[in-house]
Amino acid sequence: MPYSLGMNPLSDLDAAILDFEETAPRSIGRKEEAIRAQLDISPVRYHQRLNLLLDAPAAAQSHPLLVARLRRLREEREDTRRAARGNTPDS
Repeated sequence: MPYSLGMNPLSDLDAAILDFEETAPRSIGRKEEAIRAQLDISPVRYHQRLNLLLDAPAAAQSHPLLVARLRRLREEREDTRRAARGNTPDS
């Protein structure tokens, strides 16, 4: 379910994903195991949902520091990919 610009409340799963991300293990393997064990979803689905949540106003309201940090990291990765392809924002 994509988020609109409206203030839709977070679902239980969305709230759980944000809570999990705040305390998630740093090791990729351990994090994937914890996603499956604690949230009962695949790591791919988890990351897809988390990426959608970064654009949800309700997520930013409930976890402002986390969402701001993850948005910044997402933008940095996009800039890196763009630079690797030779597509800079100034071009």
